[in-house]
Amino acid sequence: RERLGPLIGNRSPRNVAAAPHPRPSLPFPLDLSPSIMSPLAVLALALPLSHAFVPPSPAHLPSLSSSRRVSLRRSPPPASLPSTALQATTLVRPTSDTKDAKDKEPLTADLPPLLGGLRAINKKIVVITGASSGLGLATTKSLAKQGGYFVVMAVRDKEKTKRICKEEGLEEGKDVAVLEMDLASFDSVRKFARNLKAWLGPQPLDRLICNAAVYLPHLQAPEFTKDGYEMSLQVNHLSHFLLINLLLPELKKSKDPRCVIVGSITGNTNTIGGGLVWPRAELGDMRGWRRMLKGQRTAMIDGHNFNGAKAYKDSKLCNMLLMQELDRRLHNSTNIAFTSMYPGCIAETNLFRNKRQWFRKLFPVFMKYVTGGYVSEPEAGDRLAQTVADPRCAKSGIYWSWNGGARMVGVLVPGSDTPVGAGGSGGD
Repeated sequence: RERLGPLIGNRSPRNVAAAPHPRPSLPFPLDLSPSIMSPLAVLALALPLSHAFVPPSPAHLPSLSSSRRVSLRRSPPPASLPSTALQATTLVRPTSDTKDAKDKEPLTADLPPLLGGLRAINKKIVVITGASSGLGLATTKSLAKQGGYFVVMAVRDKEKTKRICKEEGLEEGKDVAVLEMDLASFDSVRKFARNLKAWLGPQPLDRLICNAAVYLPHLQAPEFTKDGYEMSLQVNHLSHFLLINLLLPELKKSKDPRCVIVGSITGNTNTIGGGLVWPRAELGDMRGWRRMLKGQRTAMIDGHNFNGAKAYKDSKLCNMLLMQELDRRLHNSTNIAFTSMYPGCIAETNLFRNKRQWFRKLFPVFMKYVTGGYVSEPEAGDRLAQTVADPRCAKSGIYWSWNGGARMVGVLVPGSDTPVGAGGSGGD
């Protein structure tokens, strides 16, 4: 099986002991082995956030863009993961008296017609988070042009998204449906999953695209969600982790299920953008994560002082590690293809709206004419849509990355002729 490239450098993280008890707000208790746990095992402690976790039971692709042809390459092979990763964690399924009371709430009355009516009955169903703007909207439009796909747009502001759909010519009931979900709230994620399941009925969910993200480099102090987690960590990683687990049963019904997590080179220290641009993604010994599980408000996974740019990069590193672990645990038993992809640096994305004005003006120029890693939102949408539609992208455990100008300024992985991407900081 081909694997995700090395994501945390050559430094072996120190082993850490498991937290003696779970974070009080988790939905049901954990039974932890006293054995030493790897950092990935500590990440697995996020699994109880879900009520539906299921236990383990060609090197070159063309871009679909007509305006510019760019090569899609797999990332370099990964360093082997610790054999003990996640083996020390025992999951306890929720009982009737430990289930979240929110599960008993009535479903929202404002559901779209089932499957959009007969016009959508023969289409593959795709859920895209963060579909109201940027890469998510561009991917929605690309899939609508292709036909054969019906997109459920998972967004915070439903009315705003409905207006955007009218402006962009996306017809509700034919091309898309709009459902509300706020990734800064675990309750909202659970409510979205219940509504989606009611809307789908017996129909399968064919694709889940985890795209939404926040980037908060301007913050001098961390912003916490009502669930007690730093905003970037919950929105970018934890809530997507929860959503994936809640929707596993619907994905398993599909004949060709895929789950794509949008990654970033900023979380990969083996790239120029991730390895040379400070601060680098680094989870350390994860002492901060252990504090979070004890109910202590902690901003950074490594336990160090808050840095908004690093919090984003750490969350994208967690995304890619999650993809790898889902592939290891669940692909063989569910047939779901778990992949991650980097579409190139979308230098003009709203993700950078909190950066300084001079940066927003100069960064696209730098990416276009210096690194060659620039990509427009429409083309990036075509690239992400390709991982949804192209049969060649159905393999699990792959980190797809368009390398942009790697031939011009990139470097080679030691012992390999694979170029490392030359993109900058961000872009998804």
